[in-house]
Amino acid sequence: MQIDDMPETSELATFARVVEAKSISLAARELGVPRPTVGRRLARLEERLGVRLLRRSTRKMALTEAGALFYQRARSALASVVEARDAVQRADGAVRGLLRVSAPTLQGWQFGELVASFLAQHPEVRLELESTTRHVDLLAGGFDVAIRASTDLAPGLVARALGKTRLLAVASPEYLANAPAVRAVADLARHKCIVGYDRGEHPATHWPLVDGGRVRVEARFASNDIGVMRECAVRGAGVAMLPEAAIVAELESGALVPLLERKVGAIAVIAAVYAERAFVAPAVRAFIDAVVEWSKKNPIHRPVSARARGAK
Repeated sequence: MQIDDMPETSELATFARVVEAKSISLAARELGVPRPTVGRRLARLEERLGVRLLRRSTRKMALTEAGALFYQRARSALASVVEARDAVQRADGAVRGLLRVSAPTLQGWQFGELVASFLAQHPEVRLELESTTRHVDLLAGGFDVAIRASTDLAPGLVARALGKTRLLAVASPEYLANAPAVRAVADLARHKCIVGYDRGEHPATHWPLVDGGRVRVEARFASNDIGVMRECAVRGAGVAMLPEAAIVAELESGALVPLLERKVGAIAVIAAVYAERAFVAPAVRAFIDAVVEWSKKNPIHRPVSARARGAK
């Protein structure tokens, strides 16, 4: 194989993400590129190698024998590329280069102020910030850092905690006045619910229970936009599962009422996460340190006064 025919890093990363997502469409969304781009990268990769890597049909996709072997080598190659990049960037300890960050829209947290301050402090850094609730694959997507709220952490990631917030089931007084009573977990089955997206990928079908279990819910409306979910709940569209940090004002004013606090819900940790590796690029470390310090001055979670709610 000539040097000109060697696979590009973007092709390797795309192939790895398609294999892990088991879907070209899902891989495209996670990589933040159009679906046809993913298809072209796969076709170009197979053409360069001269072998079929994936068997694709309208219903399913599977690795060929060659594809399975190549996938393992591709993951190792991608890890080596990252290590090589980090080795160059840490040579003189300077904070420079491209830094790619994935984060949800952090409403009310003045995140733009943090970004502007970081760029002013590190003029040699080029920063790309993608706003999404999807839990992107850092390596395959080419991201250095992700800020996410989660009740668990995927293997191979390191997390720096920024704050915690409770997930609460809430509804408006107007909705509750005209809906069946909610006195037990089983009562949720009689309600239309407003749900978010599990890992930012697909509508949730279950809500967490305080004791560690789950309860199935029927979604009337699903969205990965917390602001829209909050507004719909306030306007009486149904029972919603929302982070307490996002509904402080509504709980204090009584526009939303918490339900089954001792039975339904969970603690979500908001954290800056990055891939676990021997060496972390100076720009990555500097950004994470900046986010952690910023979170201390701008708490993501503010407690709701006990007077504003009663445990149910």
